[in-house]
Amino acid sequence: MAHGHDSKEKVVYVGDSRVRKRNAMIPPDYSAYPGKSEAFVPNFLLKEWMVGAVVLVGVLVLVMQEPAPLGYPADPLNTGFIPMPDWYFLFLYQFLKYPYVSGNTFKIFMGSIVFPGIFFGALMLAPFLDTGKERRFYKRPIASSLMFLSLIACIHLTVVSWMHYQKELTDKNIIPEHIKREQEAEAAKKAGGEGGGAQKPAGAAQIVAQDDPGYQIYQKATCVSCHAKDLKGVSGMPALRGIGDKHSKEEILNIIKNGKPPGMTAQYDANIQKGLSAADIDTLADWLAKQKKQ
Repeated sequence: MAHGHDSKEKVVYVGDSRVRKRNAMIPPDYSAYPGKSEAFVPNFLLKEWMVGAVVLVGVLVLVMQEPAPLGYPADPLNTGFIPMPDWYFLFLYQFLKYPYVSGNTFKIFMGSIVFPGIFFGALMLAPFLDTGKERRFYKRPIASSLMFLSLIACIHLTVVSWMHYQKELTDKNIIPEHIKREQEAEAAKKAGGEGGGAQKPAGAAQIVAQDDPGYQIYQKATCVSCHAKDLKGVSGMPALRGIGDKHSKEEILNIIKNGKPPGMTAQYDANIQKGLSAADIDTLADWLAKQKKQ
């Protein structure tokens, strides 16, 4: 051939410039390039979009079947609420509980900014730091080891955080807000089916002696922050309606002074600091003892 080419050399034509390309969607002929036999746009990209659409539909179906649990509106007076982040931040939430990243300002800064910044920064730089062409993970020991260690650490911290949360709920005898709301909705549904949504379930305890001075003292006491003004309890905390059926005045007074494990701490001194007197607390205990089912 001309230009010094060997006449025995095999000539492979990629496309043919003599044929006018009328359809722009026809990909060029890549047969001379093994492993690159498909155009990225639109063929390969269209497949990726289709897979993404299927995944998106699947996620939407799961969301409709299992909606996100909703709690009560935020209440700054609710001291029994246990805040929890979304599941994908549980590992970081648990990490911040350890003493070497909590306590003083410097440790908090290191735990919340520096260490997470190094971790996520390393993930962003990984493609630039590990430029090897080998794709099999067992032939990339450093990158694979770091990946597995990070994955194990995240899973471990997530599980520990969730177990600690469940234990805290059990120790403090707290029902999560979304579960309590479901129970209330189910109870309201049953009550509505038996004779109207506004009707209260039979036998439900009501507030007794609202004209008693003890009720006014209760509104000023620390009890309200956990047990609510209507005595129904806040965010999983126990209700005080019908408490007189369970405890006498002396027992209630003892609980106020000494607390009740595992969830309730002593409230006597806190109420004194709020301006209540010993006589007021005695009147409060007497009024609470009157809260019985009629």
